[in-house]
Amino acid sequence: MGITTREEVINVLKTIIDPEIFIDIWTLGLIYQIEFRENGILYLQITFTSATCPLAPAIIEEIKQKTMLLEGITNTEVEVVFQPPWQPSDELKGLMGLL
Repeated sequence: MGITTREEVINVLKTIIDPEIFIDIWTLGLIYQIEFRENGILYLQITFTSATCPLAPAIIEEIKQKTMLLEGITNTEVEVVFQPPWQPSDELKGLMGLL
């Protein structure tokens, strides 16, 4: 088995469900950046649907726990940003019944 790939990280992120919207964080478009850094560090830049998301700490913890199980990942650093602000795509709006 080799080092974890971007696709494997994405597959893990697809298992993390936003408990208020019931859609995974990857499909929601909450992941802005995935970067593999030195010494097995996985860096993720993410956002939330709202700056006041009460479940943000739990989601971040789940991200860290699940990605740290991937081969070669020794630490996961999660940076939360709100620029650019999260905007659901038209496809996502349809999925959420907003169109």
